[in-house]
Amino acid sequence: MEAGDEKLMLRELEYIDAGKNSDPGSTDRYFMDRALALARQAFGRTGPNPIVGAVVVRDGSIVGDGYHQKAGCDHAEVVALGNAGSHARGGTLYVSLEPCNHFGKTPPCTDVIKTAGIRRVVFAVGDPAGHGVERGSVDLKKAGIEVIEGVCSEDAAYDNRFFLHSARTGRPWVIAKFGASLDGRVATSTGESKWITGDAARKRAHELRAVVDGILVGSGTVVADNPSLNVRMDHYDGSQPRRLVLDKNGISPVQSALFTDSDSENTIVFTTSRADAKWKNTLEINGVKIIECPKDANGRPDIRFCLTKLFEIGLHSIMVEGGPAVLGSFFDAGLVDEVWAFIAPRIIGGTGAPGAVGGNGVADLASAGPLHRIESELLGVDVLIRGLVSNKEIYKTA
Repeated sequence: MEAGDEKLMLRELEYIDAGKNSDPGSTDRYFMDRALALARQAFGRTGPNPIVGAVVVRDGSIVGDGYHQKAGCDHAEVVALGNAGSHARGGTLYVSLEPCNHFGKTPPCTDVIKTAGIRRVVFAVGDPAGHGVERGSVDLKKAGIEVIEGVCSEDAAYDNRFFLHSARTGRPWVIAKFGASLDGRVATSTGESKWITGDAARKRAHELRAVVDGILVGSGTVVADNPSLNVRMDHYDGSQPRRLVLDKNGISPVQSALFTDSDSENTIVFTTSRADAKWKNTLEINGVKIIECPKDANGRPDIRFCLTKLFEIGLHSIMVEGGPAVLGSFFDAGLVDEVWAFIAPRIIGGTGAPGAVGGNGVADLASAGPLHRIESELLGVDVLIRGLVSNKEIYKTA
C-alpha cells in the first residue's frame, strides 16, 4: 500500500447499516463509488489494461478491497477477495468493470469469484474486449450468482475511456493538448512561444503526459523546438510514453533528441514514400521505428492509418501536442476525443500570430458545439480547461 492510500483502501471494516436504506440502488452506488475511487489510484499506470477497483461487502460491512496496480499484477477482484478471505463467502462483490472470463497473464476472475463463494456481483461497465470467450457476467449467472450491471456506469466509463474507446473503435483515444494566450495564440508573430504558460501549468502538463501511451507532434515542432516528449517529474518511476512524429518529407533533423537520446527506440516516425531512404535508414540505425504510410489528400501521412497502427502496437491513448497544422488535421478528420487547453492571461494579438488549431475549421458554430464533462483547474495564473468533444460513445456498456 502506498502512502496516502489508507483512506481509500478502507482496511478497517467500515460499517453501513444497509437495512436502514430503503433504496438498495443507493447502497449499490455507495459501494461502487468506493470501488471507483480505488481504481483511480492507478490511473495511467495499468496500460494496456483498464483501471479497476473492487470492494467486498458482507452484512453491510466492507470486508475486503483492492485495485489493479499494473499489467501482470493481480486483478482488482483477486486482491479484494484475498483481503476478505473467508469473510467473502455469501457476500457481494462490487467491481468497476465486468469480471474477466479468460486466461491472460492471470487466470479468469470468474473462477476466483465462484471459489470465494460470492453470492452477488455488481459491476459498473461491461468488458468490450470479449477475448473470444463467453462474457464474465454470463458465466457467473450460470453458476447461480446474482449479477447486476450498470451501477455508476457513466463515471466508470469516463474513468476507463481510453480502454473502452480503443477496444470498440480499434484506435487510440486522442487528446488535443495546447497552451495558448487568452486570445488563442500559441506564439507571437515572430515565432516566439517559450513560454506562454507558467511553471505550474508546465508541471501539470507533465503529470498529464504520464497518463497517456503516446505523445504526437509534427515535423515542424521537431525542427523548431527539438522536443524530448517525455515525462519529467521528481520521483517519477512510471513508463515513458511513446514519442510519435508525423513527417511526410523526412525533414526532421537526424540529430534531434527524439532520434539520438537514450530512449530513441521509444520513437515512432510516420512518413511517406517522399522521405529520403538515407534519412529513414539513419533513424532506423538509431533504433527509431519507421512506418511508411499511405498519403491523404494533402500528401501527408494518413492519420487514420497511423492511429490503427498505434492500436495494433498496443497504444490506447495519445496526446497530440501540435503544432496548429497537426492539431487542425485531427480536428478536421473528426478524430479528437478530448481537449486539454492551458490558457494564460496574456493578449498576444497580431494577424501573423498563429492560433492553436489550424486546418479548415468548421463552417458554422453549431459544428463547434461545446465540450462535454468540462473540468477546470487554476494553475498559478493560468487555467487548464479539459473536456470531451463527444459524450456518446464512452457511455455504452458492452
